[in-house]
Amino acid sequence: MLRWILGGREAQGTVEKSAALFIGEEQPKNCFTEMQVLKGHFDIVRFLVQIDDLRFASAGDDGLVLIWNVETGDCLFALRCHTQQITAMTSYTFIRGGNAHTALLTASSDRTLSLWDPDSGNRVQNISDLQSSVKCLLVLVRLDVWLSGGNELCVWNRDFELQCKTVHHSDAGISAMVELPKNFIAAAMDKEIVIFKLNLSGSDIAVMAMRHLADHQDTIHSLIHINDGLFASGSHIGDERQPIRVQTESPETDREVHSTHELRWGVYSGGCRQWSVCL
Repeated sequence: MLRWILGGREAQGTVEKSAALFIGEEQPKNCFTEMQVLKGHFDIVRFLVQIDDLRFASAGDDGLVLIWNVETGDCLFALRCHTQQITAMTSYTFIRGGNAHTALLTASSDRTLSLWDPDSGNRVQNISDLQSSVKCLLVLVRLDVWLSGGNELCVWNRDFELQCKTVHHSDAGISAMVELPKNFIAAAMDKEIVIFKLNLSGSDIAVMAMRHLADHQDTIHSLIHINDGLFASGSHIGDERQPIRVQTESPETDREVHSTHELRWGVYSGGCRQWSVCL
């Protein structure tokens, strides 16, 4: 089940929709918005991805990918080819026939990767011989490639052709990735962040681990790009209250902040030669 807030001062029509249920008048509402409940999933919804100004996709543990119309709340397509839960989803925009076209990339616990056309609801590419499940996806628009992370970091082109991959990682695998300047990638693996570099030589691409940042005390759950000089990582320590160590380049300026959550900022500087962590 999905809930969202729609902009607009006017109340929506009272016509009943099969996919959208309007919340009753007893529900407090902002006068500028209207909330809708979208029904179609049978298990936890974990991913929401914008396709364009009028459509978005949802996916989760039921293995379904549903494409929705933002204005009406109608479900346009139900993409049903995955047999297990969806583990990652992102949009992929590329140029085809002189026009920009947005597709959907999905990964599943069934060890498959799929490329979907949201205009037709068809699966146009599929990879089913993966050694392990993919946990995260990252599109590098500038290089016209995309990456899949799990027990391996793989680089693919738009035709779903494998360009290169790293060696086998730990059982935890890569759970999140963000793009950094100068063809660097930050990847979360358990309690550490690994900085990878994509080396381009003509049409060939190689990926190499450059540095390991081991400042977190528990599994890293998320990475986010802030700007060309900053990215942030977040983890949960657990029940025991442990300190966050805020590190700078001068050890004597370190300080501790007691919390059950960690939020660390990675500072990028000059070709990955200098890193610091600050709060």
